[in-house]
Amino acid sequence: MRQIEGGVTAAKGFEAAATAAAIKYKDRTDMALIYSTVPCHAAGTFTTNIVKAAPVKWDMEVVKHAEYAQAVVVNSGIANACTGAEGYQYCLETAEAAAEALGIAKEAVLVGSTGVIGMQLPMDRIRAGVKVLAETKDGSLEKGTEAAKAIMTTDTVKKEIAVRFTLGGKEVTLGGMCKGSGMIHPNMCTMLSFVTTDAAISKEMLQKALSTDIKDTYNMISVDGDTSTNDTVLLLANGLAGNAEITEENEDYHTFLRALNFVNTCLARKMAGDGEGATALFTVKVIHAESKEQAVTLSKSVITSSLTKAAIYGHDANWGRILCAMGYSGAQFDPEKVDLTFESAAGSMKIIENGVALDYSEEQATKILSEEEVIVIADVKMGDAEATAWGCDLTYDYVKINADYRS
Repeated sequence: MRQIEGGVTAAKGFEAAATAAAIKYKDRTDMALIYSTVPCHAAGTFTTNIVKAAPVKWDMEVVKHAEYAQAVVVNSGIANACTGAEGYQYCLETAEAAAEALGIAKEAVLVGSTGVIGMQLPMDRIRAGVKVLAETKDGSLEKGTEAAKAIMTTDTVKKEIAVRFTLGGKEVTLGGMCKGSGMIHPNMCTMLSFVTTDAAISKEMLQKALSTDIKDTYNMISVDGDTSTNDTVLLLANGLAGNAEITEENEDYHTFLRALNFVNTCLARKMAGDGEGATALFTVKVIHAESKEQAVTLSKSVITSSLTKAAIYGHDANWGRILCAMGYSGAQFDPEKVDLTFESAAGSMKIIENGVALDYSEEQATKILSEEEVIVIADVKMGDAEATAWGCDLTYDYVKINADYRS
């Protein structure tokens, strides 16, 4: 497997487009299209928030009941959440507009929205945008990148990735794009992510692969502890690579799963590192845990601790906050056996051993904590299980961005 340039258009048969429809933002693109030249098997995972946006409800129906999917239409600026029957009707009208423009069935159109909650979509602009998207789409890498930029809200950078690997002697490509910066909390799936592949894989196995992988990728990130109303991950497979269709958990399935994990991990890390106002990606790895569940609980508790996140922003080796967050996580461990190590591009330093502080250099610790990615390794010395979670530091700018979001 090797990483290649591009995102959602890297795989055979996938096209994309972006346009400025003035949904909410001025002087920037805010609508995107992903289109497959042939029908796709589709898989999806969605927010666990009881308050689900209209596009989430629409996509859940398409993924569950439609024979195939062929297009995804996404807008940024307005979330189409808490909009009632009118909002759901607008999902239907968006799908109908895309179906007419692309010559496909409306049931084959998935939709996505991100932005402010409670506002209705301006459907005249949506319809006009869909028409432009259909007319300007193509399979270039540039179009894929434009689509990745169009779905951004408070994101500061576009997020895309693609890999190439082999299944049954055939070259297969898998690529994706996502957006996510705020209202991010690991509870499936705290953002919008769209992944495309030309692999031939059954709908059942595609859904199994996605549902399996999100547990160690998107569900392991947090920016602010808020689980969004619009969280969606969609995975489309059109089979144009020509490999023997994956219909069981064989060697090809596990190869596909490894490629999916690489892409989803990269996208998840990009979101965590681009948290609103963030200056650093904060990675927490719990090792030698009694169980995977224990390691997940402990690592998540640390990345969601506001006090710890603030300490990371201040480049302060305040390890007591980390141990405190582990202590209230609900997971059982012996604090007098825990080792904590800080790592970054500037070096590695063990801060505590068996629950007691070592004689370390505060100056060197600050240097380690001043890099773009800061890693905490917590060794609980109970077994062989481990888990990694990703978050970010907590800065003044996070408050400024979210105090001002609707203006």
